[in-house]
Amino acid sequence: MTFISFDNDNFFDDEFPSVSSAEEKKMAEEVLPEEIGILPLKNTVLYPGVIIPITVGRDKSIQLIKDAYRTSDRRIGVVAQRNVDIEDPASEDLFTCGSVARIMKLIKMPDGSMTIVIQGRTKFRITEWTSDEPYFKAKIRRSADTYPTADETRAITMGLKEEASRIIDLSPNIPNEAKIALDNIDSLPFLTHFIASNLNVEIQEKQQVLELDSLLDKGKLVLGLLGKELKVLELNDEIQTKVKVDLDKQQREYILRQQIRTIQDELGDAGSEAEIDDLRARASRKVWPEEVQRVFDKEITRLSRLTPAMPDYGVVINYVEWLLELPWQNYSADSFDFANVQKILDDDHYGLEKVKERILEYLAVLKLKNDNKAPILCFYGPPGVGKTSLGKSIARAIGKEFIRISLGGARDEAEIRGHRRTYIGALPGRIIQGMKKAKTSNPVFMLDEIDKVGNDFRGDPSSALLEVLDPEQNNSFRDNFLEVEYDLSRVMFVCTANTLSTIHPALRDRMEIIEINGYSREEKIEIAKRHLVPKARKDHGLKAANLSITDKSLHEIIQSYTRESGVRNLSQQLNTLCRKAAKEIVMNKRNSIRVSDKNIQELLGIPRFENEQYQRSDAPGVAIGLAWTSVGGEILFIESILMPGAGRLNMTGQLGNVMKESATLAYTFLRSNAERLGIPQEAFKNWDVHLHIPAGAIPKDGPSAGVSILTSLASALTVRSPSEARCWRWVASRKRCWRLSVPELKPSFCPKTTRKM
Repeated sequence: MTFISFDNDNFFDDEFPSVSSAEEKKMAEEVLPEEIGILPLKNTVLYPGVIIPITVGRDKSIQLIKDAYRTSDRRIGVVAQRNVDIEDPASEDLFTCGSVARIMKLIKMPDGSMTIVIQGRTKFRITEWTSDEPYFKAKIRRSADTYPTADETRAITMGLKEEASRIIDLSPNIPNEAKIALDNIDSLPFLTHFIASNLNVEIQEKQQVLELDSLLDKGKLVLGLLGKELKVLELNDEIQTKVKVDLDKQQREYILRQQIRTIQDELGDAGSEAEIDDLRARASRKVWPEEVQRVFDKEITRLSRLTPAMPDYGVVINYVEWLLELPWQNYSADSFDFANVQKILDDDHYGLEKVKERILEYLAVLKLKNDNKAPILCFYGPPGVGKTSLGKSIARAIGKEFIRISLGGARDEAEIRGHRRTYIGALPGRIIQGMKKAKTSNPVFMLDEIDKVGNDFRGDPSSALLEVLDPEQNNSFRDNFLEVEYDLSRVMFVCTANTLSTIHPALRDRMEIIEINGYSREEKIEIAKRHLVPKARKDHGLKAANLSITDKSLHEIIQSYTRESGVRNLSQQLNTLCRKAAKEIVMNKRNSIRVSDKNIQELLGIPRFENEQYQRSDAPGVAIGLAWTSVGGEILFIESILMPGAGRLNMTGQLGNVMKESATLAYTFLRSNAERLGIPQEAFKNWDVHLHIPAGAIPKDGPSAGVSILTSLASALTVRSPSEARCWRWVASRKRCWRLSVPELKPSFCPKTTRKM
């Protein structure tokens, strides 16, 4: 039995509110509305006259409270759910007998829910459900209680107060003031409802009390429920009395265990002892450090003092299970057969010769040192070049378990170090979780997307990784959940990243960067023939006889439909071909499809990319350079043109600050060396230069474009193509042309080259 109390003194003046006879009569005479909004209660029953606080979180219930609170009488209908596990009940999931309640106080909570204090007024029964949107509505009729005779009323009242008083005396959690509150209640209906509201019984039993119309029957039922609870308290008191004896220190632990066993036997929880014995048996077979053994013994001793009903029992069980399931000193045997390693790397990855050579060097050092304290490898390169699959190949080649976790978007330090056990639902970090999954303490552990680790108010995961990836520190890695040291020194950590600029400098210093730039066109063709095409056929249920792809068509797909350093987009295009082939085989009953350069556009559509073709340009002012892109590289045209003006330099093409500086420096160099280059000063006074780099929607920047820009400007100012040899005779004749007016500036012929300039 638990009496309702309220911590906020603003709710009521008395800790145990009561209802006067006059107010009870007023409640009984209230006129009920024909239709009323219904509030379902999940785990309690509201009785007439009883005041209880409840928290409302469902959207329908919140809307009902808002609408009712704006009315003058603030009345709602309150009924209980038949099944407390249903989150969104229908009308058939609700009881049909409830209480009309008045909202006395409403408090809006920060999380959007509401806390309300309601008082039961009158019992009703639902005659018809009228609506369930935006909340339940029903037609109701009053259900009045019938009173017993005066003698029966006196007898039931005395019995209820006597039983409740005995429960208060035996229960240490109920204050003695509750007896005073019970003595002040004279109304049999309110006394019955008040005691029933505070009983620790099932919802169905509380609802049965509410639905009874006879106060005599209702009182008898509550007396029976009080009797059951009284027996439980008396039994508990008897058990406590049996074990409360003076004992010496040697017998104390034994008696405490006997007390726990006695309580467990009475409550039916004797199975917990068998569970503890099983944990001890599993621990006896574990090979782990002495510190872990001491922590385990301490937690098991604590667990033996708890009962399964206590909240801490599940927390301790979870912690002990983690200690037992981790592979503390369980190591798998390494297989450093370098001929097999070389074969597996060559089978899994075509090309990447320098990368595979570096991996073999790394493994050779590990074999000679035999302590795994080698630099942490970080494969760095654009997407789709095979960084993650290289880690899988290393694990397969040396016979180790492979574990991969993605750090992309990780912002909470607890993802690396875990949560403290004091938090609800606490778990170890992802490093320890990976070790549990590997079941060995020396797997190949890949930290994928390490360049995408975040940082916010919850901590810095990059800083937490410093201890993990430092060979001098990770032999004593400490997870916040375990609170004991775990040895990570035998783990082979491999990282992947797309860019180095976002990696923590101290973290980057602990890794050895292996750059994977990408594949050439010929390598992509070979990779497609060896790996991608067979895989795509298998994934789509095709055989080699069903789909054949020529080398020319692969060349066309790579050239015109993909633009990448890796082969991910190429794999997607091959999947498209397989899907179309599968469709043709199923719908048109064709047995084989051959993809060639002649029907590639019919299958994949118009080419997505057009590659610039290098052509020797004879137009003055046009220079050709090479541009680096994230998917490789391509040629770039830099164009300059002269127009009448005042010697200004205009630049277009979305150039970055570095390229703008290069253009300004090139123009300044030409002006300062005009005499040596044969450019008269009038060219810088009477003419403007417009420098343009095509593809203006693409940002362009870099420190290596100075030579190409200088060549383009010099070509425009000398009115010669960049490939033309110096012709001093032409320069001398051209000096005179600069001084002429604009219409007279016409192309002339170079007598040495016979080219029209």
